[in-house]
Amino acid sequence: MNSPSQKTKNKFLGEGALLLMTILWGGTFVIVKESLNDISTMLFVALRFGLAGSILFLILFFKKQKIVNESILPGIFLGTLLFLGFFTQTVGLKFTSATKSGFITGSLVVMVPLFQTLIEKKFPTRGAQIGTVLVFIGILFLSNGGSSINNFLGELGANFNFGDGMTLACAVFYALHVVYIDIISSKHDYWILLTTQIVTVAFFSLITSFFLAGFSIEPLHISFSSYLIFGIIYTAICATLITIGLQTKFQRVVSPTKAGIIYSFEPIFAAIFAFFLLNEKITNFGLVGSTLIFLGLISSEVIDSFFEKKYGNSTG
Repeated sequence: MNSPSQKTKNKFLGEGALLLMTILWGGTFVIVKESLNDISTMLFVALRFGLAGSILFLILFFKKQKIVNESILPGIFLGTLLFLGFFTQTVGLKFTSATKSGFITGSLVVMVPLFQTLIEKKFPTRGAQIGTVLVFIGILFLSNGGSSINNFLGELGANFNFGDGMTLACAVFYALHVVYIDIISSKHDYWILLTTQIVTVAFFSLITSFFLAGFSIEPLHISFSSYLIFGIIYTAICATLITIGLQTKFQRVVSPTKAGIIYSFEPIFAAIFAFFLLNEKITNFGLVGSTLIFLGLISSEVIDSFFEKKYGNSTG
């Protein structure tokens, strides 16, 4: 059994790994945005995950990895949730604004503790609850693009459309993926779980790219360029293989609610990379939102540490 100090080290190691994963996600935004000039969205996702899956098959071959049948179905289940998140977000963006999409997707930070309570029967810690509220308010500031908060909320409520509904479904699927990673990852073989997740997303994305083209939602096209090839290779390795690998391996030592708070840093890192690489300005509202998200993470750590020292192990 791990000592309390070892558990603390494992927790901070896990949180550090998830934060690194979020940095990689944020840095990928610029690359994906430029790559999509030459390829349809779901076909890009299929090639990205397909290349990552091929690399994993090579790793499993050279490792002489034993196929653990019990881990295949859970991996497919996790991969299906991940794919549904990508799919609903992609379709939603066709019918709603990027601003509303960012905010609605970010609402997963509130959904994660709800699903954690309902599915795992674990109530989030006090620090995680306070951190979640701060992060959600921060996402509201970060998403509204510098306009009035009242105007943004009015537009969101009065003009809730099909695209918004699909994006809300995306947040649900991503939140469920975070919670079920916590349940499944500690019980099954890491390599088989990782591989089946990635292959599942690649398979469904390829089928969906033809489906979207057939219903004239997204034309199927690809124009190979040096930047597109770079984008596929980079995202396959850094934003798929490494990030999902880190999530599958390390989220087991971090509560789902705390993980959701850490993942909320993605738009902050995306804005930072966009500022340096694309010269995109960060609005005052964006700075306030980023500060609140940062305070949400810090407060969740400080408050939990306080209650653990005062009362012993906290819940959730």
